[in-house]
Amino acid sequence: MTDDPAAPGQPTDEPPTTDAPNRNTLWGRVIVQELVRSGVSDVCLTPGSRCTPLTNAFAEHPAVRTFTHIDERSSAFFALGRAKATGRPTPLVCTSGTALANYHPAVMEAANARVPMLLLTADRPRVLQDSGANQTVDQEKLYGGAVRAYRTLPEPEVEDRKVRALRTAVARAVATSTRDAGPPGPVHLNVPFEKPLEPTPVEGDVPADWADESHALAATGRGDERPYVATTPGRVDLSAADRARVVEAVEDAERGLIVAGPADAPTPDRDALLGLARATGFPVLADPLSGLRFGDHVAADGVLVCGGYDSFLDAPAFAPEHTSAPDLVIRFGASPTSKPLRHYLRDATREAGTQQVVVDPAGGWREASFTASDLVVADPTPLAASVSGRVESGTDPAWRERFRAAERAHWETVADAPAAGEAPYEGQVLATVAERTPGPATLFVSNSMPVRDLDRFAAPRAADLRVLGNRGASGIDGITSSALGAGAGDDGPLVLVTGDLACYHDANGLLALPRNDLDATVVVVNNDGGGIFHVLPIEAHESFTEFFRTPLGVDLSHLAAMYGYDFGRVHAAADGLDAFVDLFDAAVGAPGGHVVEVVLDGEASHRTREALHERVREAVDGALAPEAE
Repeated sequence: MTDDPAAPGQPTDEPPTTDAPNRNTLWGRVIVQELVRSGVSDVCLTPGSRCTPLTNAFAEHPAVRTFTHIDERSSAFFALGRAKATGRPTPLVCTSGTALANYHPAVMEAANARVPMLLLTADRPRVLQDSGANQTVDQEKLYGGAVRAYRTLPEPEVEDRKVRALRTAVARAVATSTRDAGPPGPVHLNVPFEKPLEPTPVEGDVPADWADESHALAATGRGDERPYVATTPGRVDLSAADRARVVEAVEDAERGLIVAGPADAPTPDRDALLGLARATGFPVLADPLSGLRFGDHVAADGVLVCGGYDSFLDAPAFAPEHTSAPDLVIRFGASPTSKPLRHYLRDATREAGTQQVVVDPAGGWREASFTASDLVVADPTPLAASVSGRVESGTDPAWRERFRAAERAHWETVADAPAAGEAPYEGQVLATVAERTPGPATLFVSNSMPVRDLDRFAAPRAADLRVLGNRGASGIDGITSSALGAGAGDDGPLVLVTGDLACYHDANGLLALPRNDLDATVVVVNNDGGGIFHVLPIEAHESFTEFFRTPLGVDLSHLAAMYGYDFGRVHAAADGLDAFVDLFDAAVGAPGGHVVEVVLDGEASHRTREALHERVREAVDGALAPEAE
């Protein structure tokens, strides 16, 4: 079966809804039927009794691929990762009680990162609420404001209006989850069921005349296999006058920048954003999660994609004086991963009067320094295309060359690291993975240091790499599950780079690979604890090791063996990076699961990172010094 979402209205050999053995079975079949007709092709199931009608309905539908998970938290992050890759929700099904509480971290991430998600949580019937009945908790609006919409569905009853309401609610839920009147995000449908939960025949439960023509609309839905309610989403576009103002601002800019932060799911059209960069001549500061850091466009004429800004923007040569600050910044996507970039934009706007334009189709505010000057509520794709088609003059070539020279200085300096006497550093692992992962492929990176090292040390490359991460709430929970879910949404190789702490935190997520017949290469950067805390002032305090770095002392080979992964280990200081390259190259694209552990000293790695950063700053200042004079 293909991994692509089913097209709405696609005919399927679906189980009948007219001769179900009882009302619960019918309810489950109607829900699944409407989901499939709305484009859903996959589901994540976790075991439980109360969700039996839903589980059976998904299991018997030939157009649905099922992913089974033991752990609800892992299941939710798996669905989140798959939605990042496909742009469509992979519904989640669980039983009542504490089960759905385990979805909450992934719901928070999906809400903040604008990722489609649909939760179908089984519940006890209303009559059992507040009665002391076993496994009965208050599931009403459990996720609060983290969901785009919430509804408790009607309790099963074979009555025309109720069934039509059920179909309507399900079809609308899919549309709202993807992009209806706002950004994509999680939608929660709470589904109460009375016993019997199994497809046991119950006489009189489904009326004998339910298959009659008079009930057809409720019983079988739309005759053309379309969703019961087909939603046609509009695009948020600007008026001609507002577009003209944006074009005027672009043409007036002598020192313009395009900043592409982590992209939403689905991502904006890459060609449209690159067309804007080509028409304006603005350098593109491309976050590794933006969809613009990697691809054939990197080697194309007319587009300057920068990836070294995390090191060079805080060099003195880029201080926000009038001659070295941008006069216009156009921002797409979420807030950039790079703190130096965020600070550069803040200082340029505050001290040099830079016009900073945030483009957001939902009208959301994703700029935490609160210095942006303009919010443009528009879909990035048509906006970029329309502006690029009207711009007649580009940026100052000397301004563009400043960024090109800084990029060159950054990558030349990084290529010579580490210097004699310096320890191997974690950024080398991320740089190597980004350089050697064969495209097309999905690369998923953990939070804390891996995504930051990827941002600083992964050079733009003309390769088809889709790079993903969980930067909505930026937690380390569910990283492995999210990566495996993303891999399940694509046919190419999957590479995950995670830390030892994040790997241990989501150890249950590793089980998704053998249970669902997936392939993956998991690179674990093992610095024995929370290496990111070395960058914080708490490093100098006595509580650092025990309460912040929290060394694990875990032998990951046992973890890999327990879940059926091949395992290899490299001690970076003793074995060198070549040993990692050999293990990585052998693992990528090979069938099954592979864990490649790279052991480094976290503190020594950070000291090397700091020294290298200073050398980059000096090299950039040297490269731009003649211009400054």
